[in-house]
Amino acid sequence: MSCLFSSFKLRDLEFRNRVFVSPMCMYSSEDGMPTDWHMVHLGSRAVGGAGLVMVEATGVSREGRISPWDSGIYSVDHGKAFAPITRFIKQQGAVAAVQLAHAGRKASTNRPWLGGGPLDVAHGGWQPIAPSPLPFDVGHPVPREMTASDIDGVVEQFSAAARVSLDAGFEVVEIHNAHGYLLHEFLSPLSNHRTDAYGGSLENRMRLPLRVARAVREIWPARWPVFVRISATDWADGGWDLAQSVLFCQELRRIGIDLIDCSSGALVPYAKIPVGPGFQVPFAETIRREVGIATGAVGLITAARQAEEIVAFGKADAVFIARALLRDPYWPLHAAAELGADAAWPVQYGRAK
Repeated sequence: MSCLFSSFKLRDLEFRNRVFVSPMCMYSSEDGMPTDWHMVHLGSRAVGGAGLVMVEATGVSREGRISPWDSGIYSVDHGKAFAPITRFIKQQGAVAAVQLAHAGRKASTNRPWLGGGPLDVAHGGWQPIAPSPLPFDVGHPVPREMTASDIDGVVEQFSAAARVSLDAGFEVVEIHNAHGYLLHEFLSPLSNHRTDAYGGSLENRMRLPLRVARAVREIWPARWPVFVRISATDWADGGWDLAQSVLFCQELRRIGIDLIDCSSGALVPYAKIPVGPGFQVPFAETIRREVGIATGAVGLITAARQAEEIVAFGKADAVFIARALLRDPYWPLHAAAELGADAAWPVQYGRAK
């Protein structure tokens, strides 16, 4: 029996296996709307056997997108545009999920294949906002420091985006609290220099992320789970770290968050990250053990037996696969064959099984 290809239940939602498609930006939306690219890209991963298919970091506001070409879910029309995609994903037996995001000071950038640098207003960009007026890097714009009204507005934007996501047919929402984007910026003392109720102590720095988590959990049906992606460490002295992540996840668990998607880094450009196969798995293992919450492992998980070992030995409850699934949309079906698991193929493809 393969643990990776065993079913997994959170609340009333059952996943057919523990191979989850990690949210990966496509930079191919039009005014935040998904296009034919998204239907084919996301749909093919559902056809390929994944248990969950998650849409890329999807802006809760126009200004919260990473780039002008990122997907958004800040209007009813955006939800309607996603509905055919979620319907197709579910028809293939996968769970449809979306990552709700606000890019904070890392917003308003170009497409990666066009250099990825910041975009000014003249080229379709905008002024980013952040907890403090600290640019991400040299050459990046100084973000506008958020007011108390801005903070309240962001909470409402996440709440409204959750409502639209529900109407669009998504069954899981994940709050993007990682990779140097807005909510992570509030958590880390390297990017949060505020002196009000949202800065300074750990309790204060957690305040906005926890408000957002409560707001989304209140909107999302009790029968379905809410995930949170975190950067478990900044990989930088004086920054966010695993010990703080454990305390933060304890609070998330009390709110009713169901799974922690454990990534790391991307807050500051000078971080020294020891990248290697499965290098972030220990974060998922530690949080799962010390918090008593389900976790997902992500980061250079590429081989079937590697993924199987992570789940089988209780290091995480699921694995989020990214680049390996870009290379091979049918990675789950091929991994199941390698592990001797009897994964269900689409009936249209049965002759090739």
